[in-house]
Amino acid sequence: MTRRTREEQLAEAFVSLADTLVADYDVVELLHTLVVRSAEILGVADAGILLPADDGNLEVIASTSERSHLIGLLQLSSGEGPCVDAYATGHQVSVDDIAATSLRWPRFAARAGSLGYRSMYALPMRLRDRTIGSLNLFSDELGPADPRDMAAAQALADVATIGILQERALREADVARDQLQHALNSRVIIEQAKGVIAHTDGVDMEEAFRLLRARARNSGQMLSIVAHDVVESARRS
Repeated sequence: MTRRTREEQLAEAFVSLADTLVADYDVVELLHTLVVRSAEILGVADAGILLPADDGNLEVIASTSERSHLIGLLQLSSGEGPCVDAYATGHQVSVDDIAATSLRWPRFAARAGSLGYRSMYALPMRLRDRTIGSLNLFSDELGPADPRDMAAAQALADVATIGILQERALREADVARDQLQHALNSRVIIEQAKGVIAHTDGVDMEEAFRLLRARARNSGQMLSIVAHDVVESARRS
């Protein structure tokens, strides 16, 4: 991929992300757009985002595939891995060879290797001195990553951070916490709706999510509202 092509894709991504930052924007849709665009532009296998819940525990809020979702969950349950470290330290964590991290992160290295990932890069979602999550890139190839790609990824993570916090959230900490918690609560409903669609339509979870997003876009409604309707309809039937 040439530098010009990457810059063009980055410009398109920033425009796409900016378009979502309107009144009553859907945080989950914003973050999903971010991980999809990050994977496409940077040529990685998968991307995912972790955010903290009210209790301080990190949760997967957006991912490009069930595979990256699984490894994200593993890092949370084992309390180890680049994603967790990036959030805890506020610094980028580069892993050019996952297999070589077996002593530092034994469970992470074993599980990531079994899923086919060979390198990964975790970037903090940070505003000034405050870290609110991490953007995580998973590759099927050995590193190292191009420094320009890492800079581009950090820029995308920064845009998402600004989108989550915004000025009103910065003026009042409670608003910021409510926004993050709303995103996490929405994700729970979305996961339930994916399960309903997967069962009723006989498709896998990734296809179920694609269908759910299509319904939201076609109806002009937030993804979380459409997901809630799907779940409620299933409960009534």
